Amino acid sequence: MGESLWIAFALLLILEGLLPFLAPRVWREAFQRLTELTDGQLRFIGLIAIGFGIVSLLVLQNA
Repeated sequence: MGESLWIAFALLLILEGLLPFLAPRVWREAFQRLTELTDGQLRFIGLIAIGFGIVSLLVLQNA
């Protein structure tokens, strides 16, 4: 289990680094727009991301 968490963390870092590496201007503009959102909007985005993550894990686990 511990090894799987490290692998998941490594994959997260790879995916998070792709956009700034491939398109830094697009990443900067997107990040700038995110800083202009209200706390409620950011929480909603976080909730949606958590929901998609849980659904993805369930789908992959049952496949």
